[in-house]
Amino acid sequence: MNEENKQITIMECPASYSLSDETGQITAKGDVRVKLEEENISLLPKFGEPLFFSLRDILEIFEGDYKIHLALTSKEKLTIFNLGYKYEDFLRVLSRLRNEILLKDMLMHETLRKSGVEAEFVYFDDGGNEKQRGKCEPRLYETALVVIPEKGELVRIPYSDILEIRDEGFTLAITTDFGEKFVFSKMGRQFDPFGETLSDLINELSLKVQSSLKELLPKADPLVIRRAARFMKEGKAARRSDIESISPELWVELEKKLEAAGIKEEYDFLKSLAQKEKMCIGLKRGLLGDLTGEYVWFLIPIYSTNPKEPGNAVAMEAISGEVGGKATYFFRIVSRKEYLGFKGIEDLHREVDNFIKRINRCMLAINFRREPIYLPNERLEEPQYQKYKFAIAKIPALRELRQLFIGRVIHSSPEQWKRDLMNLLKFNVSWQDDNAKWKKGGIEND
Repeated sequence: MNEENKQITIMECPASYSLSDETGQITAKGDVRVKLEEENISLLPKFGEPLFFSLRDILEIFEGDYKIHLALTSKEKLTIFNLGYKYEDFLRVLSRLRNEILLKDMLMHETLRKSGVEAEFVYFDDGGNEKQRGKCEPRLYETALVVIPEKGELVRIPYSDILEIRDEGFTLAITTDFGEKFVFSKMGRQFDPFGETLSDLINELSLKVQSSLKELLPKADPLVIRRAARFMKEGKAARRSDIESISPELWVELEKKLEAAGIKEEYDFLKSLAQKEKMCIGLKRGLLGDLTGEYVWFLIPIYSTNPKEPGNAVAMEAISGEVGGKATYFFRIVSRKEYLGFKGIEDLHREVDNFIKRINRCMLAINFRREPIYLPNERLEEPQYQKYKFAIAKIPALRELRQLFIGRVIHSSPEQWKRDLMNLLKFNVSWQDDNAKWKKGGIEND
């Protein structure tokens, strides 16, 4: 084995196992030594064929009655038991190793600003129902808080999703824009440093947005800049109507950034097809922070009450610095069958407002990476893209974007781009199968 790829054994202990197929039929069982490595788990019988699984093969981990159940990508279920006093340690180590893989593959790797904090947490969903509790390590990254539980899967909370933070006497309660709540306690001496770092990071991101907006509108007063920054915090694309309600000049300056990037002709063409008040523009720092600078991205909704007109689509493109985009991406607003039934434009407007909220959250959840959105399923089997296969299985936002994705139009010449764009939009209203994707020269199904 290549030294670089050699795996280090983290834990090894005796156990028993059973392996079931998707019908529940047991296909293998016995006594083994189970070995946990950084990215793999191996089951080694005294005499017999060993079993090897990548931690990326594990979709879910369940526990109960001192048994650990692993749901696998192969639709099999692996159950490990008879671990004795090693049970709790094994479950903790397995969860930690798998969460480290999730951090790599769920598109979260960015600059780590604070780690090594121990805490207890409770996670409530938007209905107030408890979803998760226990010990955890809350890590602060450049754009998100990541909760790594001792048992179970990590949760990523972009700072831009945070609505309120309350210091309740050595307890930190964080509420998101979507009604979720996270309560952290028992941090000991780390409570104040953790809270201060979290506050500093959120302030840093807000100041960067305000600074960018001030560069665009140097004569604008501070109140205008602060109000606009709330709509555009940490990369969110803000609606034209919201921006213009604060400052019509700001929208004009944002459009000029697109012009400077060399895609004015393409933008103007999309604008001619669009519901103009629902158009959105956002400013987002590059994936490598200061090394890649800032890019501007837009969402342009194209729809009407005439189902035969090209529509039911939102165009998305991101442009870095003064370099134009390589492709325009298109997403369905509603299902193709549902689109045929809309009679009133106000109903469609409401759908688009909800869509904009969803796509903003989805793009922030995957840190604006586009490759895992458009790659077809067969390409995910290629070794360099296997990490995306795991990410798709684990990130609901990425699955949603892939489901809504219609196709992308590559920039080669303005004439070709317009022709392909219109073909894509016509295709989108002429097919009823939501799984059909547009592809130049034909369609593909996922």
